[in-house]
Amino acid sequence: MKPRTLTRRRFLRGAGVALALPLLESARPAFARDTESPTPRRMLLISNNLGVLPKQFFPETPGRDYELSPYLRDLAEFRNDFTVISGLSHPDVDGGHSTENCFLTAARGPTKSGFRNTISLDQFAALRLGPVTRFPAFNLGVNIDKANRSLSWTRDGVLLPAEDSASALFRIMFVQGDPSAVKRQLHKLDERASILDTLLDDTRQVRRALGRDDQSRLDQYLTSVREIEQRLDVARQWELRPKPTTDQQPPRDIRDQKQFFEKFDLMLSMARLAFESDSTRIITLMVDAFATPPFKLHPDQNTTDGYHNLSHHGQSESKVQQLIDADHQQLSLLNKLFSQLAEVREGEDRLLDRTMILFGSNMGDANTHDNTNLPILLAGGGLKHGQHLAFRRDHNQPLCNLYVTMLQHLGIDADTFGSSAGTLNEIAS
Repeated sequence: MKPRTLTRRRFLRGAGVALALPLLESARPAFARDTESPTPRRMLLISNNLGVLPKQFFPETPGRDYELSPYLRDLAEFRNDFTVISGLSHPDVDGGHSTENCFLTAARGPTKSGFRNTISLDQFAALRLGPVTRFPAFNLGVNIDKANRSLSWTRDGVLLPAEDSASALFRIMFVQGDPSAVKRQLHKLDERASILDTLLDDTRQVRRALGRDDQSRLDQYLTSVREIEQRLDVARQWELRPKPTTDQQPPRDIRDQKQFFEKFDLMLSMARLAFESDSTRIITLMVDAFATPPFKLHPDQNTTDGYHNLSHHGQSESKVQQLIDADHQQLSLLNKLFSQLAEVREGEDRLLDRTMILFGSNMGDANTHDNTNLPILLAGGGLKHGQHLAFRRDHNQPLCNLYVTMLQHLGIDADTFGSSAGTLNEIAS
């Protein structure tokens, strides 16, 4: 192929083969168990994109002797298993609801022209951990607008659609295909690998005729292809292994958006099941309150408005009381999850002690579109809990400081992430 015939359109036609593959970021050598921590550590990242009422959530005093706030009383039995943190936010991540996709990325200026997101915490961790489980990460959603919202983003700033079907998630975790189905899947993987082989052969021939800058760009592309090859090899090896079994019955999907708490509870149950079966060790869950219409507060009571309109309460007593009720129910679901994880033993530890659970939001106060002083609660993971860490509310610390600490606790060698300027050693075990 002569240099003059290497048009942008022709090259992208080849690159499109790789882009058409399932999302594959990078990989270490297949089944790199020798570098795996002897103690499995897990991470569940939950965000409600309209947040909670801050006055009801944050304690009034800092330290270990703080008095539980009204919301935190719902978690009283796990007081020593969680830390609540005030005075955290993402620098230069403002613009109200436009920040919802940046909660785990900290990408600056989401309202600016030409904004492009960056890699999310879960994907960063999955890349660094490598293929220690069948699925690197699960990205889940409740009432989520899958085309526009997600907590999970690739390193190129591409949205990863959330899975909102519990039954589909159950199938990929536990339902083993018959031998012919497995054979077909292996054939597909082999076909994709052969396409990549062809791409590599063609691009190596082209490289010799390119200038230095173009060679550098092509090398970056070849690196991406090699990473995809590694992931395909890992996928093939997992396909040859039987899936885990479970005594749980396949769940029924809840389609009615009005059943907001039931759907939230169901997806938390699926996250727990994924951890118990070691199907994955990293899960995100976006609770898309923004897209939630009037919903059931109780079996005989619906809200008077959609979640978004309720959040702009303007101090309306009726709206505030409905929000308080909704927030309490969400904290109660967290309490249920903590209880279930505490009951499961993994070796000498509770599953809760090996699972970090982050509950928070991109909204500090949805009523005023405030993106500072975000509501952040971190539970489990065997960290140093039982405290209220209070940073300045008029000069917040970067939320990514917490993210770096969480990455390190997962066993990942990372000193920075996003807008971090340090770590939160106060919670390090």
